[in-house]
Amino acid sequence: MPLKPDYGIDAPSVVRNLLVIGVALIVSGIVFPTIHLGNVTILWNRSASWPGGSCLLGGILMLLYAKWGKFRHRDRMLNMLRWHGDERVLDVGTGRGLLLIGAAQRLTTGTATGIDIWSAKDLSGNSLPRTQTNIDIEGVHDKVDLKSDDARKLSFADASFDVVLSNLCIHNIPDAEGRAQACREIARVLKPGGTALISDFINTGTYQKTFASCGLKVSRTGFNFLTYPWLRVVRAEKS
Repeated sequence: MPLKPDYGIDAPSVVRNLLVIGVALIVSGIVFPTIHLGNVTILWNRSASWPGGSCLLGGILMLLYAKWGKFRHRDRMLNMLRWHGDERVLDVGTGRGLLLIGAAQRLTTGTATGIDIWSAKDLSGNSLPRTQTNIDIEGVHDKVDLKSDDARKLSFADASFDVVLSNLCIHNIPDAEGRAQACREIARVLKPGGTALISDFINTGTYQKTFASCGLKVSRTGFNFLTYPWLRVVRAEKS
């Protein structure tokens, strides 16, 4: 039986916590429908059901995104570009390679580079060897290169890439200046005539402003309601 690629679960600790807390609250409401504190009676089944249900739903929706939604979102992003096949592509925060491999599958003579700091907190099993395994399984190893690199200080020359991609990466940088620096680095390595597509659920307005301050033409999509959390894509074009 042929091996299948594994692209992991995004924010695995968040998913786990949402599911555990949700189940715990719902079960506690069933086991202890009322709680008596002195002369006060709390209808715990009602108090626990709403937050418990919300947490459980959030965890389930994040799992659905990891197993289904992010593949559709990847295709949506890649379909925003007119591919010629000879592009040089950079994927910032490549994780286990979903977006990187999708781009590589659209290349003929072009190449795709994926960079990451390989944090397992942000994606289950996130490591360069596991990403390389997915690349080998998907049969694009001759078009793809992986590199350990920090988005705030990319080790590439100016104007190196025709396309820069990133999904759910930049918000993980803890400070606003660091996130702005990552956007400036993306603008720096983008070739004239090139396009960057940056997808995230927060800070996309700030990304827009930073790219605009670098002289790029910027636009932003509406929310993709097939993802959770809902994602928007910032498009930045370099003239």
